[in-house]
Amino acid sequence: MVIDFHTHCFAKRIAGRALDQLIGRSAMRNPLFDGTPAGLQGFLAQNQIDYGVVLNIATNPRQQKAVNDFAISMLGQARLIPFGSVHPDAPDWKEELHRLKAAGIQGIKFHPDYQDFFVDDKRLWPIYQEVASLGLITSFHAGFDIGIPDPCHAPPEAMAKALPVFEGAPVIAAHFGGWQLWEGVKAHLCGKNIYFDTAYICRKMPPPWAKELIALHGAERILLGSDLPWADPTDEMFFLKCCGLSPSALDLVFGGTAARLLGL
Repeated sequence: MVIDFHTHCFAKRIAGRALDQLIGRSAMRNPLFDGTPAGLQGFLAQNQIDYGVVLNIATNPRQQKAVNDFAISMLGQARLIPFGSVHPDAPDWKEELHRLKAAGIQGIKFHPDYQDFFVDDKRLWPIYQEVASLGLITSFHAGFDIGIPDPCHAPPEAMAKALPVFEGAPVIAAHFGGWQLWEGVKAHLCGKNIYFDTAYICRKMPPPWAKELIALHGAERILLGSDLPWADPTDEMFFLKCCGLSPSALDLVFGGTAARLLGL
């Protein structure tokens, strides 16, 4: 089984506009599909990827319900596993978490840069604790974001401070634990009870660095991710094959660990 744990898509009526805004912000060109759920499904099927975890983000409190309505609407659609999102400034974040759980959503996405909070800000502790108590998976954007200037809201040392609040519930730090902060990942996160996804790493990180981080952290805590529609999961898979992992380790990274987390 192959599972891409880091994909994005948007409702059909806004997909084109959303892609244009992200291209303008980040200068990333040539998305690999049209940004819609159907486009993502087609891409995954064409590339023999069984599932894509769709990471939705509420970038402001007003968006929260609509973003989560969209996530819920994808439940049961072929190949798509949607995550919801809550915004720290939304007064009804707790009710929204319970609504998502009741609907069958399995995880929550936070993007500290887009949502304007620091990952170790203690005002987030009650939200993290509620997420964990509901048995939801938490995925964080980690490290720098290509489209947002300093400050970095989720560096590895801050992620390490926040991690104990989850009391062992599954937490994922995207982009190999912290985009472009991989020395900090090695110092502060490797070996801890946290998962890294591989989103947007191919041709951005030297394979020896990835090989070292995987050896320190354990292949069983690495999840294939791409950042679709901006990067191709088959490129990320090729990159990982170049890191010298054993067939059994690749099976875990490509989908075995993800399947366990998602109950598939």
